[in-house]
Amino acid sequence: MTENAREAALQYHASSPPGKIAVTPTKPCNTQDELALAYTPGVAEPVRAIAANPEDAYRYTAKGNLVAVVTDGTAVLGLGNVGALASKPVLEGKGVLFKRFADIDVFDLEINARDAAHFIDIVAALEPTFGGINIEDVAAPACFDIEKALTERLSIPVFHDDQHGTAVIVCAGLLNALELQGKSLRTARIVCLGAGAAGLTSMRLLLTLGATLENIILVDSRGVVHKERADLNSYKRLFAHEIPLRTLREAMEGADVFVGVSAADLVDEAMIKTMAPHPIVFALANPVPEILPELAHAARADLVMATGRSDYPNQINNVLGFPFIFRGALDVRAKRINEAMQLGAVHALKALARLPVPKEVLKAYRLDHLEFGPDYFIPKPLDPRLLAWVPPAVAQAAIDTGVAQAPYPAHYPKRPPKS
Repeated sequence: MTENAREAALQYHASSPPGKIAVTPTKPCNTQDELALAYTPGVAEPVRAIAANPEDAYRYTAKGNLVAVVTDGTAVLGLGNVGALASKPVLEGKGVLFKRFADIDVFDLEINARDAAHFIDIVAALEPTFGGINIEDVAAPACFDIEKALTERLSIPVFHDDQHGTAVIVCAGLLNALELQGKSLRTARIVCLGAGAAGLTSMRLLLTLGATLENIILVDSRGVVHKERADLNSYKRLFAHEIPLRTLREAMEGADVFVGVSAADLVDEAMIKTMAPHPIVFALANPVPEILPELAHAARADLVMATGRSDYPNQINNVLGFPFIFRGALDVRAKRINEAMQLGAVHALKALARLPVPKEVLKAYRLDHLEFGPDYFIPKPLDPRLLAWVPPAVAQAAIDTGVAQAPYPAHYPKRPPKS
């Protein structure tokens, strides 16, 4: 980031009032009567109602539209373990995105936890306050155990966006990219560089969608994940094969797909040239991808590509997922966000990208034309149709799998197709 951009970012956050979020009352409190309703003595009535019937909390309080975004600050936005306090600007930003895209309210909670068990206990104790929990910026492999434990303990949805949010968008984009390149998910040879939360969960969701385990080669900071390695945790071990490959360069030879969720400049043009005909490259490291699109396209004219950046086509951006996934889950009061609900979001995003792009989206991105193809195979984040497509698919999947506690909302549009 340039010095001017750095100063602009700091000034943006420092201007009065500091930060990016605030709490605003939703009911009038301008007269004595209104004050008496908002607090004592009127507030006693909903208290009595909820004590008698806990479900009334969704009727008389903001619980049903309130999400906790929680972190321990151990894996913050590419910056690493900067601690809970330093993570607060990121979590406030997450609150802005929840509100902007899905009208969901957020409390950001930065937790100084001694260890994973302490973190789990703190978050679990907050269940009465919230309608859902979004785990953010927690390092792997602890994040897997934390999400599993909280999902088992709580009766509200728990979602680790770095895992599942990324996986949903990667899978939606990759399904469309495979079709554009004339390839099949079942037979595609996939190389994933990065074996943290995003990489592992994306590969697992691809398996559910029909990818073949033997065709997925996982590469971490020590090289290819294979059977002879003794340093693998249980999550990596799933992808360990008996193969002679040891380096990323070797793994890339003949690969149909590269998915990078790692660090800048780890892939070069020579690697791209050795991939199979009509390759697919998802270089998602931010702010600098594993390989810049101009270099990748120079190496291969038959390539299609996505990055995590907004200044290139096909941005794999989690904001396409988490606000709308939570919107659907909250609107049917789902007890959890399960795999079927994630797949509902995948198919909704996949289908939406194939529709004609409305004028307001073109205007927002200063484009004259945009249609499904190599430069557009995943929806744009500012597409207003996302709210009408993704939450209904998620909500219906929750109902179909028995985790919903409320019916399909009457104000929802017809559920979008699955493909």
